[in-house]
Amino acid sequence: MKPYLSLIIPAYNEAKRLPPTLVDINKYLEKINFEYEIIVVDNNSKDATSEVVERLSHIIKNLELVKLEAKGKGLAVKEGMLKATGEYRAFTDADNSISFDQIINALKHFSGDVDVVIGSRDVKGAHENQVWYRRLAGNIGNLIIQTLLLPGLWDTQCPLKIFKAEVAEKVFSVSKIKHWGFDVEILSLAKKMGYKIKEIPAVFISAPGSGIKPITYIYVLLEVLKIKWWMITNKYKIKS
Repeated sequence: MKPYLSLIIPAYNEAKRLPPTLVDINKYLEKINFEYEIIVVDNNSKDATSEVVERLSHIIKNLELVKLEAKGKGLAVKEGMLKATGEYRAFTDADNSISFDQIINALKHFSGDVDVVIGSRDVKGAHENQVWYRRLAGNIGNLIIQTLLLPGLWDTQCPLKIFKAEVAEKVFSVSKIKHWGFDVEILSLAKKMGYKIKEIPAVFISAPGSGIKPITYIYVLLEVLKIKWWMITNKYKIKS
């Protein structure tokens, strides 16, 4: 039977943080009454990430491992989204910074003409526990992103995004960004294609050992400029 929900988790060297995340997700999924699949994309890890997922697949229902030789979070999410078969396709991070009950809640917002639902740490009702300098860097970056590509969206980087199957397939089949700026790209593509994006409040708990470094913000902004240029030159070949 076709899954109602596909959950994609990109993982790079997450052998320690991934098991409790998968156990927590499974705790919620055991109580729901729809079909689902969990796809962990091992993003060329150097630790035992793949082995951990393979062991857990014997006790967690519908858990699948996909190995990706190339490195890049954007590539990992794209691989998972295009391999997924669910009616709705979500992705989140391996560190459980967004609890799975928020994904279940986000599914309720697909009413009317909504095609994409994203979590936000910068709208009323949201909460995050990040240190002040990360929040500041994120807010500055978001102002630039809004100015160049996505006016009205307050948080493009929150690891809670759900797409209808048709939208995921069309957006990710043409996406090009391999690394951290992929969130901005996929949302820009969805907007360009005419899909409606709904932003909902999220509770974000920053986990120890985050892979985000200060230079990452610079990389994202450089990729944002690249995306803007590709939009101007129609590199994506999207028909108006």
